[in-house]
Amino acid sequence: MSASAIMFYIVGALVLTFGILTVFTRKIFRAAVYLLLSLIGIAGIYILMDMQFVAALQIVIYVGGIVVLIIFSIFLTHSAGERLPSRLPKHLFWAVFLAATGLLLSAHVIYQFNYVASTIAPIEHSVKNIGEQLIDFRKYGYVFPFEVVSILLLSAMIGSIVIAMKTKKQ
Repeated sequence: MSASAIMFYIVGALVLTFGILTVFTRKIFRAAVYLLLSLIGIAGIYILMDMQFVAALQIVIYVGGIVVLIIFSIFLTHSAGERLPSRLPKHLFWAVFLAATGLLLSAHVIYQFNYVASTIAPIEHSVKNIGEQLIDFRKYGYVFPFEVVSILLLSAMIGSIVIAMKTKKQ
């Protein structure tokens, strides 16, 4: 086994561990920190795949934008040390049901896809080519995913504002 494969398994295990800790921790600030570490690990996987630009985007957009926004909203509410409310059994059932459905759907799509070796020459991974593809709307363009990311950032900002809003004491 090569050193890059060993590094991939180590970083993958760390990403999975921090992802699981994000979901199952009872402290909201710790969940945000575990999410931050998980997203940094995903950027590490991109670096191992020799995709430095995508790793930089991962860090700038997700780590630098969304997670920092979530952490700021947690600090604005002064609820960094509070425990999250306990889960209701019906919520746990629906969470497990939806997760299992997503897993089965993803596995079905992966197994139905016919993987064949491509004879097309790979695209050069330069910033110029990536920039041209970001504004291209034809076959290999990324205008639609670029707009989806902008909607994701907008929803993260709205979610952070909702977290930061103070609720009236009953």
